[in-house]
Parts: sequence; structure tokens; C-alpha cells
Amino acid sequence: MGSPLRAALRLTAYLAFTALLLPVQIAAVALGLPLAVRLPLFYHRRCLRLIGIELTVHGKRAQPGPVLFVSNHTSYLDIAVLGSLIPGSFVAKREVAGWPLFGLLAKLQRTVFVDRAARRQVKAQRGEMEGRLLRGDNLILFPEGTSDDGLRILPFKSALLAAAATPVDGRLALVQPVSIAYTRLDGVPMGRALRPFFAWYGDMALFPHLWRVLGLGVAGVEVAFHEPVTAADFPSRKALADYCRGKIAGGIAAALAGRGAEAPPAPLGEESRESEEMGGLAPAGRP
Repeated sequence: MGSPLRAALRLTAYLAFTALLLPVQIAAVALGLPLAVRLPLFYHRRCLRLIGIELTVHGKRAQPGPVLFVSNHTSYLDIAVLGSLIPGSFVAKREVAGWPLFGLLAKLQRTVFVDRAARRQVKAQRGEMEGRLLRGDNLILFPEGTSDDGLRILPFKSALLAAAATPVDGRLALVQPVSIAYTRLDGVPMGRALRPFFAWYGDMALFPHLWRVLGLGVAGVEVAFHEPVTAADFPSRKALADYCRGKIAGGIAAALAGRGAEAPPAPLGEESRESEEMGGLAPAGRP
């Protein structure tokens, strides 16, 4: 499914555009210029057009920063989607730093790399995130720790959410849940059968999946910015994680049902009901 010619044209345009802006971003990061934060917004927005993704956005991004944005994670495409809307840096698994091209792009967006398997390093990794928030940076966190199948979200890991509990200039950083749902292909509801064409999870190989995505038509993606909170609003980071997961699950369920961001948050701690709301498929995460 999809056009090899379209895939080739899109990939060529993407690589050429990336090569054009790479030196500019390298210089901006090296010199500490504000452009280093603004240029990725422009870059990701143009890349979405090049690869055929149209966004529908519900709600408003919390500002000014610093803000810790908490999102579900369905695909590598999430990076361009959120990167086109949020001036900030991602929190990603350490392996991403070694990926060809994408690792370099992640470093140039000043990504915070973490090793979730190394429990002894959690405190240091959280400290790095706290430092970035203290400097006024926005951060984007995927607390599932891996990518899901696009129909439901995996349990949230709460450890790194504690980074938002450190006051910045006498106040706590905001935490804003954000939901991403891949909902349409060429204007037609995508449905359960087509959604894995965009979701990247399990043991899917990256390049064959990307090639197929590039060969498809125009994908519609819905992003919802939910009500921001602070760590002080909750008795524990687990409670904060539950709030974020509930808001995001509700946003995805609403988008998949064609209701935008109007659905209430999914009930917490009720896996069977959430599975029904999110499409009923068991999750398959990328290790």
C-alpha cells in the first residue's frame, strides 16, 4: 500500500531540507542563540508538510515556561508533531543518541537522554531535567517509556515526573498532558486496520515502516493540550502520573471516536473499561 514514487520524492525533499538547515542549527546551538529554540519549530512544521501530515489542535499550549509536557507515544512521527507546536526539548531513551541522522537531530534539539533500565541513574537523570527546567527550558516527556499501538496507552512511569517538583523562581513548573491520535488518511477515518501503518511499536523495523508512511497519502493527526497542573496539586508523583494518563487516555478516546477533545478522562485503575474505550486491543510496546 502506498506509492514508491511518492515515498522517494518525500524522502528526497526531507533529506535536502534537513541538510539545508543542519549547519544553521549547529551554529545556533554552539553559540547559544535563541534561534536554537525557534528553528526546530519551523523545521518540524515544514517537515510535516513534506511528509504529508495535517494537524488539528485542540486546547492551548501552556505558556510561558518552563513547562513539562507529558504525552503518549505512538510513533517517531510524534517528534515532528510535538516539535512543530512546542518550543522545547525532548526526553528520550539513550539509544536514540546513536541512531543515524535522527540521533544528531535529537542532540541539536538539546534532547535529554535517559536510561530507564538503570535505576541507579534515575536520580541523576531527574536532576538533569530539573536543571533544564530551572533554566527556563520546556521539556517533552513520554512517560510510557516506549511506543504504543495507537489504540490505547501503556502504564506511565512516574519517576521522572518528580523533576517538576522543584520550584523555579519561587514557583513550580507547570505539567501539561498532551494527547496525540492518528485519526485520518486522505480525509477518511483511519480505523483499526490502518492505524499500525503510522504507529511504530513492537519489533517493527524503522526504515521499512518509514518508507511505507512516506508512500501513503495525507494523514490527519489530532493533538489536544489538556488542563495544566503542578506537582503541588497532587499528594504524590504517582497521583500526578495517573492524572496525566487519564487526561491523555480520554483525549485519545475522543479523537478516535470523532469527538475531538471533548471526552472525559478515562477512569483510572480500570484497565478493562479503558481498553474498551481505546479500541479493545492489547498494547504492544517497543522495548
